[in-house]
Amino acid sequence: MSLARRVLLGSDPNGSPRRHRLLVPPLLFLVSFAAYALGVFSVSGGVVFLAFDAAALGVLVTAGLAYRGAGMALAWASVYGALLGSNADHYLLGLPGRPLGERVGALLELDGLVFVGVEALALGTIAWVVGAVARRAVDELRDRRRDV
Repeated sequence: MSLARRVLLGSDPNGSPRRHRLLVPPLLFLVSFAAYALGVFSVSGGVVFLAFDAAALGVLVTAGLAYRGAGMALAWASVYGALLGSNADHYLLGLPGRPLGERVGALLELDGLVFVGVEALALGTIAWVVGAVARRAVDELRDRRRDV
């Protein structure tokens, strides 16, 4: 398997099955959406460019997935799902008085989706690197203990 393919798609056959990993992005979307809707997560101010709670959720889960051998593509999709859940709460539940079609249209506007995508690329990459480095460090420590 080439290095690029391993980085993008993951490399650990002993980790969680890939079909189960594909459930993570939609689950993060639902968890983030529900957490904001129920008031577990909160929006901290006026103009919000990055939903901190959703970003933290996505980054933590992504780092864990990277530690378990998942690829960078799943990292990006997972952070995207969490951030999109925050946007869904804002547009679908946070704009009362507007027709549903208008709220859905606002959620699905291309510029907003691309902006969340750029955030997901940056945060997902950072989280993936942290998880992958942690995995390497733990593997290195295990190898040193065996050698001693």
